[in-house]
Amino acid sequence: MQNRTKHLQLPFKFDKEKLEQDLDRVLNEKWVPHFNTNNYSGEWNVISLFAKGGDATNIFALQDADASITTTEVLKQCSYLKSVIDSFKCPILTARILRLGAGAEIKPHRDHELGYEDGNFRLHIPITTNPDVEFILDGDRLIMLPGECWYTNVNYVHSVKNSGDQDRIHLVIDAGRNEWSDQLFFSLAPKDSFDPLPEKEASPETIQRMIEELKNQNTPAAIQMIKELSKKQVTSSK
Repeated sequence: MQNRTKHLQLPFKFDKEKLEQDLDRVLNEKWVPHFNTNNYSGEWNVISLFAKGGDATNIFALQDADASITTTEVLKQCSYLKSVIDSFKCPILTARILRLGAGAEIKPHRDHELGYEDGNFRLHIPITTNPDVEFILDGDRLIMLPGECWYTNVNYVHSVKNSGDQDRIHLVIDAGRNEWSDQLFFSLAPKDSFDPLPEKEASPETIQRMIEELKNQNTPAAIQMIKELSKKQVTSSK
């Protein structure tokens, strides 16, 4: 069986200095603490660049299907970041700047249906980082440098620890799969390496834990997911 592709370094190289210049323009904006407080320690803050209704404080990764995703006022200050995002010729679902403070840690976790095989995919473009950042994806350490562009399949367990004395700040883009992205991804890895993972039957305890985490998000997408998980919960208890 073909090994599944869990991460890729994409053939883009963005200008580190221009990324930092745009970052300087937004450092004094209102950063929103990440909502999933059970999953991290220290400071993990977010600014949205593309969000529902253009709201820079809306930091949720995937919006509901009917959401109007538009640029925020923050992005309008950042012409280079806008050009970076526009270079991806596929639907942009969200674009955010995520800052993991020095000494902070994101605990091991999985995201829900956010691999290329699900029709959505996540890209990381580091702006500032340091050698003591440990990004672990399914047991592999990924070293992502400023200006590079990485796809990460976050359906797999992943964690980040910033043991350095400098914040780790990434532009993170969630995008929708299309013909353009298929051509890109399949030029770098075999098509069948993006097959969906076999669905495992979750225990009632696991389903309940997922429901509780989704309740904290309180978004239309989370509410819909809770409904679907609740159905599974009833089925598994029979």
